[in-house]
Amino acid sequence: MGSYLVRRFLLMVLTLFGMSVLIFVMLRLVPGNIADILVDASGADPKEKAKIARDLGIDRPIAEQYVSWIGGLSRGDLGFAYVSERPAIEEIAPRIPISAKLAGMAVLISVLLGVPFGVISAVRQNSGLDYFLRVISLSGLSLPSFWLGLLVLMASVHWFGTIPIYDSNPHGFLQDVAMLGLPALVVGFRSSALIMRLTRSSMLEVLRQDYVRTARSKGASNASVNYDHALRNALLPVVTIIGIEAAFLVGGLIVTETVFNIPGVARFLVEAILWRDYPIVQNLVMLIAFVVVMVNFLVDMAYMALDPRIKFAE
Repeated sequence: MGSYLVRRFLLMVLTLFGMSVLIFVMLRLVPGNIADILVDASGADPKEKAKIARDLGIDRPIAEQYVSWIGGLSRGDLGFAYVSERPAIEEIAPRIPISAKLAGMAVLISVLLGVPFGVISAVRQNSGLDYFLRVISLSGLSLPSFWLGLLVLMASVHWFGTIPIYDSNPHGFLQDVAMLGLPALVVGFRSSALIMRLTRSSMLEVLRQDYVRTARSKGASNASVNYDHALRNALLPVVTIIGIEAAFLVGGLIVTETVFNIPGVARFLVEAILWRDYPIVQNLVMLIAFVVVMVNFLVDMAYMALDPRIKFAE
């Protein structure tokens, strides 16, 4: 197991290095830069563009800029935001907990809804309840999150005369949960639909296996067969999709944060891309890449916990 962890760690480092190069180069292939935008926005003399580029360091060779960025990143120095002229860490750090809480609540909601209803749908196959849950899951996969979010906002105005307003200083845990609960439910509904359908199909496949029929023939109860024997093995592909959805939500909350006016990482990333604020974009995308890599590693570890038959091959 130790050698496996070392290999996985080296693979993670290699993946993040490749991502850093890709992010850095592709960002600079986009037409225009922060100097162009600042000159156009301020109406300054175009001759000032060269001075701005020199002051920001974007006139240096790309390789030199990359080495400077990676060197600073290794020391915990994320550079300065070009637009606000503040340290990038001061711009990014306050937004990370907001998006993390929103994504965490969305994943929790999707798992609490998707897995139990998927199991029920499989156990009660072709019943009225199964058909109803399948329609709900198809609805969740079909409805875009931004459209559902707008419907929720309009319904809130109609029924309560107001819309959920984000408060950066919530009064206690309950207000914090209530404030993020609605957008988390909107995002989690789609993920729960995907998890529900995958859980159902995985459970149906496992329930047809020989060892499940053997357990029934030995007199095991339905609950024991469904949950002790079938569900644990059926969860392997479900864990994979939960990990993928969790990683996706970290950077995929752009529309939700915009619709509900939540100042999180995803919304800030879009604003930084529009301004070509390289330090902010680079560090945020690297953060998302790191989360995706770590989630994949944790999924592999979860496989071992769920199925001891899986071995760490040399």
